[in-house]
Amino acid sequence: MLFCVISFKIILLSLANSNKILTQTTYVSDSKIAGKGLFAARHIPGGSVIGWLQGRPCHKDGDHVLWINDKEAILVECDLKYINHSGQPNACYYDDLSVVALRDILPQEEITHDYSGCAAQDYFR
Repeated sequence: MLFCVISFKIILLSLANSNKILTQTTYVSDSKIAGKGLFAARHIPGGSVIGWLQGRPCHKDGDHVLWINDKEAILVECDLKYINHSGQPNACYYDDLSVVALRDILPQEEITHDYSGCAAQDYFR
């Protein structure tokens, strides 16, 4: 489930206009987990792409920073930055920088990810 570091800068640049799916299926609102959260605007079937990360490379930790490895990170600059942590996530980041639903996500359900970096296959058992 680790990101492909070699191509991530190229992928970030090529995704500039590819998040139409994200704006059609999600919205940002207050979260019971923390601050703001990303929510499903409609039913999202398990296995569906919710969106692709957009951002810029960075080397300093902070809000909305997703670490790829010990030295490289992405400052997420799209609504995917509002995905909060859950030990029972319903979404996962993949190495092509997509965020995919691990199971069906109901309308108005908050979209969550396991920040510990567990692989998607751990949830498909």
